[in-house]
Amino acid sequence: MSLEIKVPPVGESITEVVLSRWIKNDGDVVEMDEVIAELESDKATFELTAEQAGTLKTIAAEGDTLAIGAVVCKIEDGGAAPAKAEAPKVEEKAVVAEEKTAAPVAEKSGESYATGTPSPAAGKILAEKGIDSSAVKGTGVDGRITKDDAVKAEAGKKAEAPKASAPVAAAAPAGSRGERREKMSPLRRTVAKRLVAVKNETAMLTTFNEVNMKPIMDLRGKYKDQFKEKFGVGLGFMSFFTKAVTEALKDFPAVNGRIEGEELVYNDFADISIAVSAPKGLVVPVIRNAESMTLAQIEKSVLELALKARDSKLTIEEMTGGTFTITNGGVFGSMMSTPIINAPQSAILGMHNIVERPVAEKGEVVIRPMMYVALSYDHRIIDGRESVGFLVRVKQLLEDPARLLLGV
Repeated sequence: MSLEIKVPPVGESITEVVLSRWIKNDGDVVEMDEVIAELESDKATFELTAEQAGTLKTIAAEGDTLAIGAVVCKIEDGGAAPAKAEAPKVEEKAVVAEEKTAAPVAEKSGESYATGTPSPAAGKILAEKGIDSSAVKGTGVDGRITKDDAVKAEAGKKAEAPKASAPVAAAAPAGSRGERREKMSPLRRTVAKRLVAVKNETAMLTTFNEVNMKPIMDLRGKYKDQFKEKFGVGLGFMSFFTKAVTEALKDFPAVNGRIEGEELVYNDFADISIAVSAPKGLVVPVIRNAESMTLAQIEKSVLELALKARDSKLTIEEMTGGTFTITNGGVFGSMMSTPIINAPQSAILGMHNIVERPVAEKGEVVIRPMMYVALSYDHRIIDGRESVGFLVRVKQLLEDPARLLLGV
């Protein structure tokens, strides 16, 4: 008796997923609740588990797009797969030994009926270009000639032709000129659509300022060891920026709002989305009610979400919502950029790298660690006065960290 394993419901708005990776292979013995595959939607990655113990029989292949409820694989009762794998080896040797006398053509080790046989796509290319399949070495399964082999053979034929007719032809450029194609993941497709939609559907504008990071760096240098010892987490810049943003949002509520149809929606809470670069693309997990959190609580939340993003363990709930986004291109060395709004939010703050630059203070030129900050906003809901005022308020709070504790 076998049990069908189907794509489970993973969210109201999700109708299909992609089978991104088989963790177990066809014929493997699996245990109850063991992870056998990874499914990827346009929002997150999910694990598919075995609903009973037995032998795995795969149906879908990696890269297949599957509807919710579609059959992914079957699990058959019993776990005799390893024993079955040993038996054919003995029989195969016997069969090969017998066939060596009857069929000398098969004496070449590693060859099969597929060796030198072109796939349908490869056969069409070879036929059109007049290339003999026997002159093409197959790299596919069992030596089968793939479409890529046929394309390379065609390119080789074109390269050889000029030698006879035009010996003086220019030499081909040195180095590799290959290219690689791969299907866009659901996450990447969704990110691409959303970014284009934001550019087309909002009146996006960006305003800039710069922040003297010396006060925060001095504060971190003085208390980082005690902070780590007491709270078990490092004191980074993100907690200061998150706290400064939540304070500034209280003074400029439009920056924390959004447009829904013909209505403006204002939030009296701050759910801060933190842009994180994950292996499969950019994700924005959310810190809920960041306005009521301490620096230590914010740092713990950021660390937890970043680790989940790295391991592709973020849930849809952890990436849904958010009223304002912070993105840090500075970790990659960015000096200045114009971040794109994370719809349906109305604004996003971009952090950049810290560079020592000469600045004027009290009539003197001094060297200070400076950071450019950028606020991209939807001009339909946020006016210039509010956007500039918000960014100036963030700058004031960061350059005088005591304000964050006193709320002034």
